[in-house]
Amino acid sequence: MASEPLRDPAKDHLLTPQNSAFIVIDYQPVQVNSIASMDRQLLVNNIVGAAKAAMAYSLPIVHSTVNVKSGLNKPPISHLRKVLEGIPTIDRTTINSWEDVEFVQAVKATGRKKLIMTALWTEACLTFPALDALKEGYEVYVVADAVGGTSVAAHEMALRRIEQAGGKMISVGQLFCELQRDWKRTETVPAFISLFIETGGTMGIQLSYDSD
Repeated sequence: MASEPLRDPAKDHLLTPQNSAFIVIDYQPVQVNSIASMDRQLLVNNIVGAAKAAMAYSLPIVHSTVNVKSGLNKPPISHLRKVLEGIPTIDRTTINSWEDVEFVQAVKATGRKKLIMTALWTEACLTFPALDALKEGYEVYVVADAVGGTSVAAHEMALRRIEQAGGKMISVGQLFCELQRDWKRTETVPAFISLFIETGGTMGIQLSYDSD
């Protein structure tokens, strides 16, 4: 039996490559090294996987750093810089990126109302712009296992606050599946499978069994 025709990807209520943008904020060494809400290597694997998905599905990407130009902070971790090579970074001094004019202009320039947001820390550099974006009518989707806080409580309370304001929580694996959605999108199937393998997903485990 053939699948039903694809829905309009620009108007779909679910995430698609045609209706969403990827926002990545402050994955810099100091921030990564201060995460205590989850395993740091897992965090790095997940944000790299999310960024690779954004690139594979050609999402508009807004990448921001804090205090690099001032010399108070270092550039993003090398793993992420490699994936996002060619994507400009917007450096700012504000903790809340939504208070930076250049950042907000870049978000608006994507023309997308669904924002897939990732940032460190959850309790500050993610929560503040997420709440502001929601207030301005954007839909916010937080990749909950690709963000982290300085404690489990700080991380969980921040996610709860965003959710109470109308934000939606998703996982890295869910992001992959929601963007792919149909095996008929054959041009992105290889990337889809690779993303699962690289992030330790169940598809990678199954493929390993099949190869024995």
